[in-house]
Amino acid sequence: MTIEITVMADQPGSDNVGPATTGRLCWPGGEAPCVLGRGGVRADKREGDGATPVGRFPLRRVLWRADRLPQPETGLPLHPITERDGWCDAPDDPAYNRPVTRPYPASHEEMWRADHVYDIVVVMGHNDDPVVPGMGSAVFLHLVRPDRAPTAGCVALATGDMLRLLKDCGPGSALSVAGPAA
Repeated sequence: MTIEITVMADQPGSDNVGPATTGRLCWPGGEAPCVLGRGGVRADKREGDGATPVGRFPLRRVLWRADRLPQPETGLPLHPITERDGWCDAPDDPAYNRPVTRPYPASHEEMWRADHVYDIVVVMGHNDDPVVPGMGSAVFLHLVRPDRAPTAGCVALATGDMLRLLKDCGPGSALSVAGPAA
């Protein structure tokens, strides 16, 4: 099924210290709290700023750790993560913001992680058509850390919420991140 998913950042606390790093993810089948980037939500996303980008991003595919979880139920394309999977985050590399096979000579994310954050990863169409060097890489929808710490710019959900969301997703589904409130 094709669905539209929206993410709204929470308002900063009364002390107004730092950007909002939590929010609410809503879709026609439900809603859930989510965690955002340590840099808050920004329309001018740049590599390494820790911000979750504003915009509408198609959901490309789901990657998951088949050694840890059964295959998620979803209409999106599914691919198991392997120990050699990586994602290039070096703006000057030709594979920038693309999957790579490890070992890889340029800077990259390891997709096979010891923690459980990448046990389920939804690849979002951020800065991929076309790829613009320096505009951000590896912006995913993935699982939250146990302490619900901010991400490096991704959107994160609890495992149960992710599985509920994925059941409703299919080709054409997209995630929209709203800009920060003025």
